[in-house]
Amino acid sequence: MKSTNKRAVVLLSGGMDSTTCLAIATSEGYDCYSMAFDYGQRHAIELEKAGLQARAFGVRRHMVIGVELSKIGGSALTTEIAVPKEPPAGDIPVTYVPARNTVFLSLGLAWAETLGARDIFIGANQVDYSGYPDCRDEFISAYQRMANLATRMGMRGESISIRTPLLNLDKAAIIRRGLELGVNYINTHTCYDPTPGGLACGLCPSCRLRLAGFAAAGCKDPVAYA
Repeated sequence: MKSTNKRAVVLLSGGMDSTTCLAIATSEGYDCYSMAFDYGQRHAIELEKAGLQARAFGVRRHMVIGVELSKIGGSALTTEIAVPKEPPAGDIPVTYVPARNTVFLSLGLAWAETLGARDIFIGANQVDYSGYPDCRDEFISAYQRMANLATRMGMRGESISIRTPLLNLDKAAIIRRGLELGVNYINTHTCYDPTPGGLACGLCPSCRLRLAGFAAAGCKDPVAYA
């Protein structure tokens, strides 16, 4: 692949949204550097899927960073707290991982500075986001201001942008956009509570959102469900 010298860091979880973000960044002509996180999550199969998507889209380098958020706990995704099987009702759900996007963006920001990349893509979404505070536009805007205050690049006037192309799209629109850009969604993982063999449960809030999105987009979800 020919280099464009237009670099972006893409936070790549192996899920639908981050993979679609990678496809969008690639379509916009960026040389992409993807970063995934082994943070003690119970659904570590997503790291395998992130690697598959990084290869599929020809990223310049794919990095997996270990961050032991499981030692901090406080989330059903990193501890033995039961994953709910019903949609969240009102409050921030137990599947929220405290400060996860703040931590991930900070590591992505450090790599972006090293690479001289002025764009960081993250699949944050405030439409189907389950109430997570770190998926809101207010958070992203505040983080971008901080990033430009806290970095050498920012002080030199080389402004850093936190790119959230999916922020205001519903799942159906995200799926349609990804399919247009060649995303193979069979190599993505969404489930909060997969089986030991990696099958999606089909019942957790994340699976429900995914299945509803494919139905609304008028196509069948290609992944296998338990």
